[in-house]
Amino acid sequence: MGDLLLVRHGETEWSVTGQHTSWTDLPLTGHGEEQAKSLAPLLSGRAFASVLTSPLGRATRTAELAGLAGATPDPDLHEWDYGGYEGVTTREIHRTRPDWNLWTDGVPPGTEGHPGESPAEVGARADRVLARVADALGGGDVVLVAHAHFLRVLTARRLGLPPAGGALFQLATGTVSRLSTEHGRPVVAEWNTRP
Repeated sequence: MGDLLLVRHGETEWSVTGQHTSWTDLPLTGHGEEQAKSLAPLLSGRAFASVLTSPLGRATRTAELAGLAGATPDPDLHEWDYGGYEGVTTREIHRTRPDWNLWTDGVPPGTEGHPGESPAEVGARADRVLARVADALGGGDVVLVAHAHFLRVLTARRLGLPPAGGALFQLATGTVSRLSTEHGRPVVAEWNTRP
């Protein structure tokens, strides 16, 4: 069975400031582009059974700069819909909701078309992605290029944890992480790897 490689997109202006970014399609910063390019040696020389990316520009650009030609956009790899917390930092949210926790509380509805998502809803999307790549993993490694919170939930689900278990896996911009198996069980083999 192949490994599941998780690539978090490079830095954006809002990843620097800590603003929740789901549907706002910010470009990579210059540093973010350099981060993406630096991932190429970690991914080169390998044949991948499948390469999927979030449809958002920061993820597709990261895939391109990292040398992942032919990546297929998958809408289920979209970042958590932060609803009314789009563009807002956790520090700002805590001013009015000091006990708020994304992983257990979810988010309030946002503008039309952005109702927000609960942890369970993000977990359901992660489960769909994992089901779709299961056959490809039988033929080799699979790469997913996406976003921090979504990939953290996907990791939790791959390991058999509830979606809120994603809180245990901090994920930096411009990194590669690898989920593998040991004795037939999913494990974290590498995390937040940079060249």
